[in-house]
Amino acid sequence: MQEEDRIVGEVVKLDRGFPLVRTPDGAEYRCKHATALVKRERVRAVIGDQVEVSLPHGNDKALITGILPRRNRFVRKDPTERALPQVLAANFEHVLVAQPLADVNLKRLERELVLAFETGADVAVVLTKADLAESEEQLASVRQAVQDLAGDRVPIVVCTEEDPASVEAVRALVPPGETAILLGRSGVGKSSLVNVLVGHELQETTAVRETDGRGRHTTVSREIVDIPGAGRVVDMPGVRGLALWDAEEGIGAAFADVEELAAGCKFRDCKHENEPGCAVRAAVEAGDLAESRLESYRQLMRETDEIRRRREEAARIRSRTGHPRHRSTRPRKRK
Repeated sequence: MQEEDRIVGEVVKLDRGFPLVRTPDGAEYRCKHATALVKRERVRAVIGDQVEVSLPHGNDKALITGILPRRNRFVRKDPTERALPQVLAANFEHVLVAQPLADVNLKRLERELVLAFETGADVAVVLTKADLAESEEQLASVRQAVQDLAGDRVPIVVCTEEDPASVEAVRALVPPGETAILLGRSGVGKSSLVNVLVGHELQETTAVRETDGRGRHTTVSREIVDIPGAGRVVDMPGVRGLALWDAEEGIGAAFADVEELAAGCKFRDCKHENEPGCAVRAAVEAGDLAESRLESYRQLMRETDEIRRRREEAARIRSRTGHPRHRSTRPRKRK
């Protein structure tokens, strides 16, 4: 081996330890980030990243020295910062949003769809634990409500581990050679679904409670998993906070019906409140658009506008101080 070999590989696992990078020849290396990379850019490799890796002679770990341009990324606002993004995954073709059929949270689903659409990847919704539905009527009603929310172009798959056909329908969402990220809060059955797709116990899950048939998964890492007869999937750890970051396009895609109506408003900057000639308000008053859906749209737009304002404010502060690095704008705690 030379004093220092340089290779390109993919981050295939990310946990509390060091990123695991796999090279095209199948070799795997535990890596740490080069100090210069972290200090200069304040970025770290995420699951799915293509990275440049240095293999110093005599070192037990490789160094990630560079991150290749990302085709796309799943990003939210950093929950610990006022005006910084947090990238959770990169370079994928599909986002599968998982929600438990018997306990669907439509408000959260709205936000999940916005973030999913913002990536530019194909989006689908997987309704898990369908066996817990109280009746066929509930199953059909929930599926229709989700379809109405997501739009006709988003596939909705109702899945249960006991129904092989429904599992195959999920498998078909991830063609060979492509990668999907599986998004959803803790306890929706993502890890169990991955286990069924793979065909053996790969992701550890906790016991199911007898009172309501629910369990909570224990995924704390992100790992790319090969699905036999299909592509690859990343079971993302349960994401609690889903604050938006630069999500105008995602909002537009998730609320295509509102955006289409807005094109008919008299004023281009219409807020759809009390402006004259508002086509969106007219649709609400005519019963063609639910008031709750319009309010969700306005709330998400206000949120992303506020994030933009904070980001611009932080940029102005950095330009005045000449400080090149991002800094938290949170107030310091008094000692």
